Amino acid sequence: QVQLVESGGGLVQPGGSLRLSCVASGYTFGFYDMSWYRQAPGAERELVATITSDGGSTNYADSVKGRFSTSRDNAKNTLYLQMNSLKPEDTAVYYCNAAVRGYQRWGQGTQVTVSS
Repeated sequence: QVQLVESGGGLVQPGGSLRLSCVASGYTFGFYDMSWYRQAPGAERELVATITSDGGSTNYADSVKGRFSTSRDNAKNTLYLQMNSLKPEDTAVYYCNAAVRGYQRWGQGTQVTVSS
């Protein structure tokens, strides 16, 4: 079955960096666009970044533009989110997402906490 597994979250100080990974299985990863979302406590889930199936095009929320970068390795079925210059307002659970065979697929999420 389709599975997405995120990792790489943790506690980091403001200004620090983290790299999140999302390993996909159960479908042909390289055929599908992928996205990163995040959800802070008490807030709606919001779109952070998207990347096309071949990795040739990316888009970012204004709040992370210039600080976050998403990429993918289709040979490893893995999606990445490099997060630099982290701010306390980036604190959230981060999820990878793909619309596969007509359904939205989500991982279990990985917690990112930015605090001194």
